[in-house]
Amino acid sequence: MGLGVPAIPFTFVVHILGVAGIVMVLVWNIHFRGGLAWDSSNKALIFNLHPVLMLIGLIIIGGEAIISYKSLPLKKEVKKLIHMVLHKIALILGITGIYTAFKFHNESGIPNMYSLHSWLGIGVIVLYGIQWIFGFVIFLYPGASSTLRVNLRPWHVLYGLVVYLLAVGTASLGFLEKLTFLQNSAGLAKYGSEAFLVNFTAIVTILYGIFVVLSAISQGPPSDDDYAHI
Repeated sequence: MGLGVPAIPFTFVVHILGVAGIVMVLVWNIHFRGGLAWDSSNKALIFNLHPVLMLIGLIIIGGEAIISYKSLPLKKEVKKLIHMVLHKIALILGITGIYTAFKFHNESGIPNMYSLHSWLGIGVIVLYGIQWIFGFVIFLYPGASSTLRVNLRPWHVLYGLVVYLLAVGTASLGFLEKLTFLQNSAGLAKYGSEAFLVNFTAIVTILYGIFVVLSAISQGPPSDDDYAHI
């Protein structure tokens, strides 16, 4: 599967958008929302960890894990290990990010799991975990036969991209939900600088996801697995 276009231009854009996304989400939650905290008398600071961990972890590090095969000029086994480690970091940060949302809700007396964003979020993290376990068992340890790896690799890639796009969509819903809440309950100006920052962060998130997929399906050097059946 490939576009017939070199992966390098797409991966370069991915890295630029990733840095921009990290800076924007940190500026939003530290400068506009007051900072980050695990335990605080200001419970809102606990929730601020949620978008930071989800975006940096599940979206950005997860995206870097997806394109690692195309962007790293290393041996296959090294790239495979980096791919799995990055996905594991993304999964851990994603689980922690979801935990902070539950922690904030529980300490603030807010019901959990009442929105489409929360439903999709739980679904994404479960699917992401299943994908990681499947990849670890089949492609890393103990590892399946070469023939089975070749047959399952396209489905593994497709499943991973679908789950990743679902994560990007869920994150976009999260930005919308939080911005709507702030505008309705906290009096946030609809055309203020914070509102624009949140919307542009969501746009950067969507663009990042698009370029991750373009990089993943673009033409790249064949892997050793492509020749396993020859």
